Amino acid sequence: MVSQDKIRNIAIIAHVDHGKTTLVDEMLKQGGIYRENQATVERVMDSGDLERERGITILAKNTSVHYKDYKINIVDTPGHADFSGEVERILKMVNGVILLVDAAEGPMPQTRFVLQKALELGHKVIVAVNKIDKPDARVHEVMDEVLELLLELDATDEQFNSPTIFCSGRQGTASYGPDEVGTDLTPLFETIVNYIPAPGGDDTAPLQLLVSSIDYNDYVGKIAIGRIERGTFNLKQEIAVCDYHNTDLMRKNRITAMFQIDGLRRVPTETAMVGDIICMSGLDDIAIGNTITDVNTPEPLPFVKIGEPTIEMTFSVNNSPFAGREGKYVTTRHIRDYLFKEAMKDMSLRVYETDSSDSYRVCGRGEMHLSILMENMRRDGYEFTVSTPRIIYKEIDGKLCEPIDRLVIDVPQGCVSTVMEKMGYRKGELVDMHPVEQRMHMEFFIPTRGLFGYKTEFMTDTKGEGIMGSVFERYEPQKGEITKRFTGSLIAYEEGECTSYGIYNAQDRGPMFVSPAEKVYGGMVVGISSKGDDIVVNVCKKKHLTAIRSAGADEALKLTPPRKLSLEEALEFINDDELIEVTPKSIRIRKRILDNAARMKEKMSNK
Repeated sequence: MVSQDKIRNIAIIAHVDHGKTTLVDEMLKQGGIYRENQATVERVMDSGDLERERGITILAKNTSVHYKDYKINIVDTPGHADFSGEVERILKMVNGVILLVDAAEGPMPQTRFVLQKALELGHKVIVAVNKIDKPDARVHEVMDEVLELLLELDATDEQFNSPTIFCSGRQGTASYGPDEVGTDLTPLFETIVNYIPAPGGDDTAPLQLLVSSIDYNDYVGKIAIGRIERGTFNLKQEIAVCDYHNTDLMRKNRITAMFQIDGLRRVPTETAMVGDIICMSGLDDIAIGNTITDVNTPEPLPFVKIGEPTIEMTFSVNNSPFAGREGKYVTTRHIRDYLFKEAMKDMSLRVYETDSSDSYRVCGRGEMHLSILMENMRRDGYEFTVSTPRIIYKEIDGKLCEPIDRLVIDVPQGCVSTVMEKMGYRKGELVDMHPVEQRMHMEFFIPTRGLFGYKTEFMTDTKGEGIMGSVFERYEPQKGEITKRFTGSLIAYEEGECTSYGIYNAQDRGPMFVSPAEKVYGGMVVGISSKGDDIVVNVCKKKHLTAIRSAGADEALKLTPPRKLSLEEALEFINDDELIEVTPKSIRIRKRILDNAARMKEKMSNK
C-alpha cells in the first residue's frame, strides 16, 4: 500500500484532439504497467467503440502509473464541449491538472472552459505544450496565449506562474525548455510529483467520500467511484449514504466489493486510505453527487454544480410503417429504462416525462452529446424516433433569453469571406480577428441554434482545412429568426421498393438519399429538393413494358450515387416538421405527418 504523501491525483484537461489520450498512453508505457513483451494498443483509454471510431474521448476514465515510489492516479477527460459535464464532476477527485495545449492551434474554447473550472477549484496547474514536433508548431506564441488566458480567467499568482513542460505525446518525450530535445517523459513525471500536492485529510477521522462517477456492471450492478476525503475504508464495512443537496436522503448500506485502480486493472483491496481513488459495489441506489460517510457521523460534501443543458430533443417510440422490423428493443418501457439509466451516469443529461406516454424530453449539452446517446442506443438494439434539436430558452429579468456560444474558427485566408457571410446569416458577432501565419483566427459570439447544421457546411466551405470549436458562454436576449435551411425535401409518394426508373425521374429535382431496390414508405424523405418547397415524388414508379421495351432497359439509366446521411448529418438536415427514424440498421428521415393530404391540410391551417 502506498502512503498518503506518495499519492498524486491529477486530471489531464484540454480541447478536443490536443493529444490527451495519446499522452496518457505514453505515461502508461513509461510507468511500467506493461510487461516487456506485452502487446500494446494506441489510445488504450478510449475503450468504447464510438471513441475509437471518432477519435475522441467521451467518458472520463481512471488509470494510474507508478513513478519511483509514487503512485500517480490519472483521469483522462473528454475534450469536446458537449461532454464538459464529465470534466466538471471529475475535477473534484483530483488535486491538480495538466493543461494540454496544441503547439499549433493554441488555446481553444474548451481549453478556456476546463481551465476556468480547475482554477475555480483552486487546483495547481501544469501547462504542457504538446505536439512541439509539428511542422507548423508556434511554441512561443502559444505560451504567450496561455499566459493571456490565465490573466483573463483571474488566476492567482501561483497559478499564473505554473510550470510549463514541452512534450510530444506521440514520441513520448518531454523537456523543460522549448528548444531542448526530450528523451522520455521524466520531466513531466518529476514536475507532477514535485509540484502537485499530496491529497489532504485525516485517515483516522470518520469516513467521507464524494461519489464523482458511476460505472455499471451486469453482474454487480452500480459501481461508485470517488476519492477518499477522510477516514479509512474497509471491505464489508457498514456505511451511510447521504447527500448535501438532498437532506432527506439518509440510508445505511454495506460495501460488498472494493477495488483500487492500478494501471488499466481494478485490483481488489480490503483497505483503502485517504487520497486513494476507489471503486465500490453493493450500493444499488447510489448516485453521482452522493456522499459515503460514517454511520454515526454523516457529513455530506457539496457537489460541483454541473452546467445546465442548452438543447433538447424528443425521443419517441417508432410508429412508422417499418416499425419493429429491425430493432430488438422497441417499446416505450425499453426506451424509458435506457434513457433514465443513462441520466444517472451522465450528469449533463436530463430526461423528463411528457404529456405523451410514448415520448420523452431529453436535454443535453450539444448535438454531439445527444447524437452519441442515440448511436449507443441503436448499437444496443434500440429502435426509436427523434425530433429536430431545439434550444432551451430562459427568462431572465422578464426577457426571453437564449444560449450563446463562444465560437473559435481557424481557416485559410482564402475562406474568410465565405465564413463571415455564413456567420452573418447565423447571427454571429465577431469579437476578435487576427492572422496566424497563412491562416486567419476568428472568434464569434453566436446563438447556439446558429450552429445547428453548420459543421458539414463549414467543412465544405473550407475544403476540409478549417478548425472550429465552440463552448457555451452565457445567456442573452433572443437574437431573432435564423433560417436553418434553404432547401426542401423530396418525399416518397407510396410504400414500396425503389426502382431505377423512379429515382431517375426524381433525381433532376435534387440529390437523392435512396438506391434502387431500397424499401421506402409514403411520407419518408428520399432526397433534397433544390427548390425551397417540399415535393412528393414516386421513386417506386415502374416503366410500362411494351413489345420493344423491356424491364432490363432500366439498367441503361444513369443514376447519380445517393447521398447516405450519417446520424449527425441527419440531425443537421431535418426541419421542425420532420423526424429521424433510428434503428440498428437504418437511419431514415420522415415527415411527422406521413399522409400527404393530412400534411397539406395541416400546412394550410398554420398559415
